[in-house]
Amino acid sequence: MSRKPVPAQAGDRARLELIFDRPQLLGRLFGEFDQNLISIEHRLGVYISARGNRIQIEGEAESAGRARDVLQGLYNRIVKGEDIDAGVVAAVIGMSAEPTLDGIIRHDVSEPPAMMIRTRKKTIVPRSATQARYMEALASSDIIFALGPAGTGKTYVAVAQAVQQLIQGSVQRLILSRPAVEAGERLGFLPGDMKEKVDPYLRPLYDALYDMLPAEQVERRITSGEIEIAPIAFMRGRTLSDAFIILDEAQNTTPAQMKMFLTRFGQNSRMVVCGDPRQIDLPDIGKSGLADAVNRLEGVEGIATVRFGAADVVRHPVVGRIVEAYEGPDA
Repeated sequence: MSRKPVPAQAGDRARLELIFDRPQLLGRLFGEFDQNLISIEHRLGVYISARGNRIQIEGEAESAGRARDVLQGLYNRIVKGEDIDAGVVAAVIGMSAEPTLDGIIRHDVSEPPAMMIRTRKKTIVPRSATQARYMEALASSDIIFALGPAGTGKTYVAVAQAVQQLIQGSVQRLILSRPAVEAGERLGFLPGDMKEKVDPYLRPLYDALYDMLPAEQVERRITSGEIEIAPIAFMRGRTLSDAFIILDEAQNTTPAQMKMFLTRFGQNSRMVVCGDPRQIDLPDIGKSGLADAVNRLEGVEGIATVRFGAADVVRHPVVGRIVEAYEGPDA
């Protein structure tokens, strides 16, 4: 394997070497046409060469060290049977700036990462440093506000945690909700029965569920009431005990709706409120229930607030750049 070196940043240069004991796994580590190595080189400004099971990394000392940690972390994931793709590679490169977070770049593969969510179909590990803190909050706090742009995993990771707790039996039901703002929650003019009217607004929640559970289990649990997916208006007058409750697109609630929703909280429950305060679809964007609730409740015991940014976007890298452009000084 030979490529033209990528110029490194100014500073002390280093040449580091990694030796892998299972060379048959290196094809997966390198990626098709060495694409994973090329991504690491371009992102970190290093040059990587391989001969047999030995890899040499040249570049500015800090960048070379990060590249070494990224390669070791990716290799360890492969050893543990995890799949890696361009998104995982990009996420691990981003997280390599914070290698002290347990489970991010892990050299000891004898133990699984501490931060991990297991469902029937997937094992979810953090793909950004903020996601790692989010997982910790999901495991320890009663109510979690997850704020930030699309693509950061706010709802997806919350659904994974909810499914894990449902499987384990620590909650008896999973309740997913979001405001149907596009129709002003006055859905009568839409064709079909109530389920057909509201399903288009709840589709992202269904999509996440089907990623975590086999389709027949999702349908069976919805039929039995173990999983409920409904607009926020359907929460009024209820007390939600022994449940994992997720409110998505919470920036589109009014303060009155948010108060109503938060006060549904019951015994042995956990509640996650997800939203992007910069994407409000309400007629009066100054009256978002999400912003109002965070202002009132941040710092209250038992309530955690996790803020994601453009750097935490774990979709295609261009999505992160789009988010950054829209969040710039002229936004």
